[in-house]
Amino acid sequence: MPGWTGAPEPGLFQLVNVLLKRWKLVTGLPVALAVVTVGVATLLAPTFTATTTFVPESPAQAQLPAGLAGLAGQLGVSIGPEGSRSPRFYSELVRSRGMLERVVLTRYSFPRTVAGPTDSASLLVILRTGGRSYQDSVERGVRALQRMISVSADNETNIVRVSVLSRYPDLAAPIANRIVEYLNDFNTRHRQTQARQRRSFVEQRLAEVEDSLRRAEQQLRTFYERNRSWEQAPQLRFEEGRLRRLLEIRQEVYLTLAREYETARIEEVNDTPVLTVLDSAVPPQRRSQARRSALAVVAMAFGLMFSVVLAIGIEYLDHMRRENRGEYLEFRRLVRQMRSDLGGLAKGSSARAGSPTGPRSSP
Repeated sequence: MPGWTGAPEPGLFQLVNVLLKRWKLVTGLPVALAVVTVGVATLLAPTFTATTTFVPESPAQAQLPAGLAGLAGQLGVSIGPEGSRSPRFYSELVRSRGMLERVVLTRYSFPRTVAGPTDSASLLVILRTGGRSYQDSVERGVRALQRMISVSADNETNIVRVSVLSRYPDLAAPIANRIVEYLNDFNTRHRQTQARQRRSFVEQRLAEVEDSLRRAEQQLRTFYERNRSWEQAPQLRFEEGRLRRLLEIRQEVYLTLAREYETARIEEVNDTPVLTVLDSAVPPQRRSQARRSALAVVAMAFGLMFSVVLAIGIEYLDHMRRENRGEYLEFRRLVRQMRSDLGGLAKGSSARAGSPTGPRSSP
């Protein structure tokens, strides 16, 4: 084929001609590889996916125009809820090490043949990850759970979807539901801790403002007692207005802090879930099909690339055999020499492995 050596580089039509010439290889190898991959995936243990969806509670806030809120959601910008209550926050929280480690160490009801001698065991035992130590086992269990979990968050609807992939349908659903349970527990503890800190601060500030309010009231009372005819003196009217405004400001601050204090006290003991579960996870009845389809597509793409490279390589070798006989013979000689050298190295390694290493006894 002209253009391989001593001539301009092969053009597009020459490459297409090579692929058409060996179309059986180019099309057959990807299909065969995809069929083999799907067959192997079918023979492997089936997998099941359990999914749960929930919506985080949004704090009270000013409503944005619908068009602006929708546009912000499509662009992935969260304008509404605070960062610690946004869907993206929960999707990251599910993947956090602390959350995954807690899920791994939790016990689940399971058949004795899998869980061991009892009818329940921790996920770390069920997954059988092994490990050199307890910490290494936990680390392996966390990595295995990360591969089992997938999380997606819709910024426009605020819906978070958690899916768990497992070989056992009766295990995938409890794991997904337990994740939501632990998210609610985290939210409750986080909210109560914040409320406790806010209550402590507001309580201290309320006592300070109350003292200030009492002093302002006393100052205004003393002014009235000492200046009974203050309305007839401009300077006294000005002083009375200043003291009254100061008292009103401190009264307003005091009322605001009092309301905040009561709210913080309520939140400190509030254990209401802040996640609204739309669909709880249930044990799936059908095996997951997405993995086999994805494996088939990947195998076909890899097979197509490999077959194209292989077809071009075979055509190039044929061209060398026809047009550059000397180079082709040299290529074959080098390949045979490399195989011979590799065989010699393998035999030498086997001989060294089988030879005795201890001292020989005298006859």
